Amino acid sequence: MTHDTRVPATEITGLYGAVLKRFSRKMFGTVPESLGVLWHHRPILKASLGLGQKSSRWHECDQDLKSYAHMAVAALVGCSFCLDLGYFQAHHEGLDLTKAREIPRWRESAVFTPLERDVLAYAEAMSQTPPTVTDDLSARLLDRLGAPGLVELTAFVALANMYSRSNVALGIEAQGFAASCDLAPLAVPSRA
Repeated sequence: MTHDTRVPATEITGLYGAVLKRFSRKMFGTVPESLGVLWHHRPILKASLGLGQKSSRWHECDQDLKSYAHMAVAALVGCSFCLDLGYFQAHHEGLDLTKAREIPRWRESAVFTPLERDVLAYAEAMSQTPPTVTDDLSARLLDRLGAPGLVELTAFVALANMYSRSNVALGIEAQGFAASCDLAPLAVPSRA
């Protein structure tokens, strides 16, 4: 699935580029087009990848909850790349695929626990402009996740917004990662 991004992807070259491409092919089976777009500004690419790696080592909040939150942000913002990659990662990390498929329509779905619903609501509330996080929702999550867990979830949702909004602005779209692991068809948001 190739399309025109708003900043054309450029050739990834050099030793760092070769390592990046090899790692990408091993992890995803291909080199994501987004890497070619971000290759125009390598310090931003490195910072973005570094943040992703560092955040993967945070363990105060359940990984499944963070994955659901990231996909909720992507669905709300309209980042097809993040949703596509999120489904792919859900498949490979053993996440409940029934739930992963339902993220875009989580309010109407019966598969989520009350905690998962609060996490999804929090991710969406943080992603609104201006944010619509309530004291009640924060208190419930603080009670269930603890202070370190809620701080981590908040930082993770903020990163998800950075990635999703950057991809949408640059015209980076889905590349068929989910289809490669037979995760289609996926739910679509029930509201326009």
